[in-house]
Amino acid sequence: MSALITANLITLDENLGDSRFDVIKHLTQAVVNAGRATDFETLYAAARAREEKTDTGIPGGIAIPHCRSEVVTEPTLAMARPAPGVDFGAKDGAADLIFFIAAPADGDEAHLKILSKMARSLMKKSFTTALREAKTRDEVVVLVEEALGLREKAEPAAAAPAASVAAPAAGEPARKKIVAVTNCPTGIAHTYMAADGLKYAAEEMGYDFKVEPQGSSGGEKLTQAEIDEADAVVFAVALPVRGRERFAGKPYIESSVKRGIDEPKVMIEEALREADNPSGKRVVAGATDSEETASTDGSWGSRIYKALMTGVSYMIPFVAAGGIILAIGFMLEAITMPNLGDVNPAAILEGASLTNLDDTPLSLYLGAALHTIGGFGLGAMVPILAAFIAYGLASRPGIAPGFIAGSVAVLVGGGFLGGIVAGLLAGLCAYWLSLLKLPRWLASMMPVVVTPLVATLFAGGLMFFLLGGPLAWVTSSLENWLNGMTGTSAIVLGLILGAMMGFDLGGPVNKAAYLFATAGLASGTQASQEVMATVIISGMVPPLAMALATALRPKLFTAPERENGKAAWLLGASFISEGAIPFATADPLRVIPSSMVGAAVAGAIAMGSGVASPAPHGGVWIIALVDNPVMFLVAALAGTVVSAFIYIILKSLSSKKTEEPVAA
Repeated sequence: MSALITANLITLDENLGDSRFDVIKHLTQAVVNAGRATDFETLYAAARAREEKTDTGIPGGIAIPHCRSEVVTEPTLAMARPAPGVDFGAKDGAADLIFFIAAPADGDEAHLKILSKMARSLMKKSFTTALREAKTRDEVVVLVEEALGLREKAEPAAAAPAASVAAPAAGEPARKKIVAVTNCPTGIAHTYMAADGLKYAAEEMGYDFKVEPQGSSGGEKLTQAEIDEADAVVFAVALPVRGRERFAGKPYIESSVKRGIDEPKVMIEEALREADNPSGKRVVAGATDSEETASTDGSWGSRIYKALMTGVSYMIPFVAAGGIILAIGFMLEAITMPNLGDVNPAAILEGASLTNLDDTPLSLYLGAALHTIGGFGLGAMVPILAAFIAYGLASRPGIAPGFIAGSVAVLVGGGFLGGIVAGLLAGLCAYWLSLLKLPRWLASMMPVVVTPLVATLFAGGLMFFLLGGPLAWVTSSLENWLNGMTGTSAIVLGLILGAMMGFDLGGPVNKAAYLFATAGLASGTQASQEVMATVIISGMVPPLAMALATALRPKLFTAPERENGKAAWLLGASFISEGAIPFATADPLRVIPSSMVGAAVAGAIAMGSGVASPAPHGGVWIIALVDNPVMFLVAALAGTVVSAFIYIILKSLSSKKTEEPVAA
């Protein structure tokens, strides 16, 4: 294993500029000059993108910018001790000890363990003090290699034995036991620094502590016995916790991995307060991170928003499956009866079967069967939306009240707006019932009997007796407005829907436009199908545009971005807008505006030319089902070209400023 750090990778007591990116440029160039990376621009772009996502400064005047890249030929540490220090986003001010970790994209586990150990060593005050007092670069190399166990460390002549932690004396209360999980996107530095920060804080506070770092170089995994014995759990994470179900029922606190480094004592104290509070947060068995957090964390505005997104995410599979099956049914029926207004699927199925078709053509029979099956899927859309909005607010006790209240919303003609209102009412009622302090015999009945009963009567009753009429009027007015749109008004709607689809790529604005389109699809009107086609085409544009941009001007993009561009071809063609998210995350100020403009152009063309889709998903793969397939392709192509060229122009202008070579 070659040396991770050498003297020519170290800079001591030099002015490296005012910006953290000046320091990162300097260290990146040092790595390239040392022959440990093949391309400065690609490595700097990767390091800058990582730094823009999350500050790498930590308390104590330390910063650890880091990245993975295919241009790194061997794992490398480059170190700077700038004078003056440079702000890397830590709460206590500028950093004067900066280690840049450059790892190969496919680095082996042995190297990654050493890089992780380096990050953990920086949590020790004795090590950072020695680094600040070092007079030469060679002295720094020795200190680092000793910390990493790559060089034998001289022991003090009369070292006192380490003090052991005394067990509690007889009659004293048992020490609190804390367990934790840490992780971060890269899995090299912050994962292990948070683990050690929490460990040292717990030891200082007198608690027993075990941690599971879920990083690239692995680490000890918590046993089920350790979890079961713990008084509280700390999740300091940037990604979903692997094996979260192991912690079911445990009191917990969850926050960012950086907070585990910056405020470890505060997090431990918060977790213990949750343990002491009978109504405190508990890990819910079977719930995902986002769903569990949505029902317990943040302001009411944030919780309601997350609940709405939960409802939409669970609804989409019903819409996609039911809608596409329904569309195939339409197509089969049209083979025999071009005038679909004369088709009555129930009557066709009543008088025929596969073994006894009589005079019914097979295509018509199969079309009627698929029409009916797909109709059930779309018919469940609103109740499912309401059920999982309620689930997002109140977990499992909200599902049944939400589903029933959503079904009532359909009955009274409230449409998807009624479903949203029904889900919120059911979820809020179920949540408030869960806060009641009740005798144990009654509390055990609440989630299964009492809560579903009361919340259903509350939400369903309000929908049936009070809110159904007004919501039905709003829904019918919206349908009438859509059916009456022609010419300029249709093009304006296409522009608006397209811009919404290109704005946040699967986020709330994008989902709102999609929900607007799918809500009217069950009516089967031409106007609703035109809106659906507009949304599909516009949603295809952002990932296709990123794919085209990387193909036309590959030198503007890093190798990982070019790989993402290749994947975006298929994602965009399949109407998966999230294919553009890697680009938007790294470069939002250029990706989002260019995506919005191109998607708006595509939406206006689609809406203005009367492209219509009876299917709610599928992208280019449903081209045989749509009306006016030629303009479907023209709209998608035009929007893609517009977005790609705008993005290339914006990125070309910025690259002249940010990708200049930098002297070592």
